[in-house]
Amino acid sequence: MDMKRSYYEDVRLFSSGVTVFWFFLMIAALFFFPLVAGNYYVYMANYIAINLIVVVGLNLLVGYTGQISLGHAGFYAIGAYATISLMTLANFPFLPALICAGLIAGAFGFLLGLPALRLEGPYLAIATLGFGLTVTTIIGRIEMLGGRQGLHAPELIIMGATLETDLEFYYLVLAITLLLVVFARNITKTKVGRAFIAIRDAHIAAETMGVNLLLYKTLAFALSAFYAGVAGGLYAFVLRFIEPELFSMFLSIFFLTMAVAGGLGSMMGPIAGAILLSFLDLQLRNILSIPYIGAWLRELSASYFSLTGVSNIQYIVFGSILILIMLFEPLGLYGIWIRMKKYWKTWPF
Repeated sequence: MDMKRSYYEDVRLFSSGVTVFWFFLMIAALFFFPLVAGNYYVYMANYIAINLIVVVGLNLLVGYTGQISLGHAGFYAIGAYATISLMTLANFPFLPALICAGLIAGAFGFLLGLPALRLEGPYLAIATLGFGLTVTTIIGRIEMLGGRQGLHAPELIIMGATLETDLEFYYLVLAITLLLVVFARNITKTKVGRAFIAIRDAHIAAETMGVNLLLYKTLAFALSAFYAGVAGGLYAFVLRFIEPELFSMFLSIFFLTMAVAGGLGSMMGPIAGAILLSFLDLQLRNILSIPYIGAWLRELSASYFSLTGVSNIQYIVFGSILILIMLFEPLGLYGIWIRMKKYWKTWPF
């Protein structure tokens, strides 16, 4: 009988030889992917990986701790602006600037976590939403940060090598994403993760059993904000230019939609949600160029709506996906995966 003798057995990355095989097969596939894919698909992979970082961090807060946030676009913006500012104004190298930007976002997350001790549900959602809107407004009024004109990213140099293309940037993003995903997975298996889950399930009972609500609620916000800050710093170098309008309220909703559609409270669910919705986001931006469908949408918009609404059709699609998930599969894509596994394990009975 295979018995666990320590909680730290849960943090092992490889539990069997099968896990080792599939993990290294995935690493090999990710390593060779940009060598066979076109430039656009490498850019898409970078975009998906950055969204994945944000959603994994958001899942620690919403899925494991039960604290909703609609202000992650604010942490994302803080990370992007802090990274560029530290590099241009303080001459920080990229990696130290990225880590410091994540810590700055984490500090703001800690401060935002303090009201979470007294706010729950829609009240907490409104508070975090107000934070996200306030951050972009303030950034847009600071001339040192470019104001409404935005900032251009400086030259990206890692260990003496200049990264100029999406292909060169891909391996850096991949390494950071894998590191942060493994760290988040391990956090959920430790004492901290168990405290998060206890707060989510019954915070009064958790406090009665000795869980420090002040510590763990603020820690959850800080960790989640750190992930968003690091992702924002990477995003600034994918676009090479940032402005306050990029970090709108809809971006926060987009992040939350990815987490919910994938399946909150799991690790693979938000990853699947980030991959699927990030891919759809990029594809739907050019929907008018799709044969037949683009022409049909143009006629439909001209007859009943306006052509300007077509460019935002991804929000209609994401909203529909979220409604369907809530109605038919609250566990999201992860729930569908569980059903499929259960079906094939018992097939044909």
